[in-house]
Parts: sequence; C-alpha cells; structure tokens
Amino acid sequence: MTVTFLEDGHAASPTGWVAATAQCGIKYKGRDDLALLVSAEPCSAAAIFTTNKVKAAPVRYDMELVRRSPASLRAVVINAGNANACTGPDGDAAALAMAQAVESALALPADSVFVMSTGTIGVPMPIAKVLNGIAAAATTLAPNHGIAVARAIMTTDTRPKYCAARVVLPSGHTITIGGMTKGAGMIHPNMATLLATVTSDVAVNPACLDVALRAAANLSFNSISIDGDTSTNDTLLVLANGTANNPQIEDLASPDGQAFLEGLTAVCQHLAKAVVRDGEGATRFVTITVRGATDNADAKQAAMTIAKSPLVKTALYGADPNWGRVLCALGYSGAEIDPDKVLLSFGGMRVLEGGMPLPFDEKTASDLLNVPEITIDADLGLGDGIATVWTCDFSENYIKINAEYRT
Repeated sequence: MTVTFLEDGHAASPTGWVAATAQCGIKYKGRDDLALLVSAEPCSAAAIFTTNKVKAAPVRYDMELVRRSPASLRAVVINAGNANACTGPDGDAAALAMAQAVESALALPADSVFVMSTGTIGVPMPIAKVLNGIAAAATTLAPNHGIAVARAIMTTDTRPKYCAARVVLPSGHTITIGGMTKGAGMIHPNMATLLATVTSDVAVNPACLDVALRAAANLSFNSISIDGDTSTNDTLLVLANGTANNPQIEDLASPDGQAFLEGLTAVCQHLAKAVVRDGEGATRFVTITVRGATDNADAKQAAMTIAKSPLVKTALYGADPNWGRVLCALGYSGAEIDPDKVLLSFGGMRVLEGGMPLPFDEKTASDLLNVPEITIDADLGLGDGIATVWTCDFSENYIKINAEYRT
C-alpha cells in the first residue's frame, strides 16, 4: 500500500469535488470569508464534534444532520468571522438558512448540506450578507479553488492549511483523500478547537467511515494541544463520494479498509500538525513521545499533560532545559508512574535517569531546544504503552493575540 502526498493537494483534489469562495464582509475587509465545497455525488459522512456542553448553532444542526443523512450529504458551507455561538433561536435559524440557501442555489436535496462557522462568539450572524455570499459562490464552483477555500476559513491563522494524498488500495484501485483545516488557538482535545473538512472519492459505507474517522482522529486531531482550551464550534467532518469506483469498503479490517485508514490517518496528522505549527504566537513545534507506560492510554494521558503545561511551554519558549517541569507534569498526569524508573531526554540528550538528574551541559541542552522543531522523550519503564502528541511553546504573542481578539 502506498500513500503519496500531492504537491499543492487540497480538499477539491479528489475526483468529483469542486469549491468556491466569496466575500461576505462578516468581520474581515478585503478578503474571502465564505467557503463552499460540493460533491458531484451523494457522500457517506462521518463527523466528530466538540465535547464542550456549550455548542454553537451549526454544531447542533450538524449533529442531527449526520444522524438523519449519513449517506446523502452533498456539500459543506463554512463562514469565518462569526461563530454563531450563544446566539439563541436566531442563530439556529441562521444555520438552517445557510444550509437551505446552498440547497436552493445548487438544486440539491433537503438535508444534504453541512454547515460550519468560526469566529467571535456571541455576535448575531449577519445572515443577509452570508446568503448573498452563498449565492455568489454557487456561480464560481471549480476544482481548482481548493487552496482558496482553505484560506477563506482562516481567523487568527497566519496561513491556510490543506493537503491531499493518493492511496493505492490492495484491490488495485487508487483513491484520493484531501482536506483543509483552520485553527491556531483554543486547541485541545476533545476535539481540538478547529474546523476540519476531509474529502475523498473512496467508496465506503457510513458506519465503516465513522469507525475510521474516530481512529484517525485519536492519532491526529485528538493528539494536539496549543493552550488546553476547547471551544464551542469544534468539528471534524469527512465526506466520501465513491467516485473512485473501488469495491465499497464495508469492513475496516479488510485490506482495502486498512489501506484507507492509513491514508486517512496520514492526511489527518498532516492537517493537525499544521494547526500546531501555526499556534498563536508559537515559535517552536514540539513532538512529545511517552513510551514504557502501562498501556497506550496511560502514555497518551502523560504526554498530553506535558503538552498542556504552561510551565513546560514557557520553558520551551526560553529554550530552558527545565526537566523538573516535565517530571512534575508526569507526576500529576494521573498516569501510572514510578519516579525511580523514568528516563527523560530533550532533543535526544538524556537529562534524567531513575528520577535523578544526569550531568549535562546546560548550554548544549539549551541549544538543542533553541530551534524551530524540538523533541521531548520520556520512558516510564513500566510496560509497552506508547503515544506521541504535538504541541508548541507559549510566547508573549499568544497573550497579545488573545487579549485583543474581540477588540
């Protein structure tokens, strides 16, 4: 099985997909702030949503939509600049109006359009502007607009995030998986605070797709943290229209199912890492691996605790090899830990063994951390559990961005 990333691949790269953007003027001036992705054929659909009990209107709408129409979605419409969260009945009406406007403009069946919104919470949606944007976008759909739609959904992001990969299935068919995401702050499972849409031309039934998405998300979007916060709009959607004409995947354990899962995981990991690399105010991309845990769940819990520790993240910003902060995070993570068995390395340099510091050159260790991409490795010495997660450092710019987000 081969997974090959396409140069400049995007969410409209799979066959049967087109995209368009429009300027609505929701919050931003002089830029597109509405994105539309449309499939030529009905899609199998699966989605994961925020676990925050405060859910935005589009999240509530989409949760019911996927339950009603898991095999017949045709499009997704996304706006930036307004989250349509904490907006009451008017917000629910706006989410419905967005879906119905796309269905009307493109002559699609009812209950076939997914809605996403991102931006400021608690501000009424300027629905008239959005509906005008939908009407305009519906007239410019094309397969070469995939990068433009990734750019249109940005908020505090500094760059668009998109990719696509081709996967050769054991059955001999070739499928394409594309995607885009946005997110730079309020990032932590479950979900991370983001919007993500993954598209494909693979033929797969909805139940199998749902299992695949959750497995892929666990190793990607649910393995990142920027600041430990989860939001009201987090959504990860995958749509598969079957136009690759492969034998429909009914069982994820089948050879084709495993190949599809590997490709989906690779795309989701690429997108999730792109979110971390663009973390608000971030200067370093950090890979944290915990091994030797009693099981994988314990390893994941320990790694995520390190990833969200403000003390660890500020030390990383200062390139300070402060192993005590990492060991402390392991100790309160809730994972099984014996301090006398812990091994800890920064950038490949062993700094702690058996719960005691090793003699190491502080400047050399600092230099290993004073680079754009760094690693932290911990071995708990208790079992075979292992997990890798991704995070970034905390800088002054993170505070500045979030202090001024609404003003």
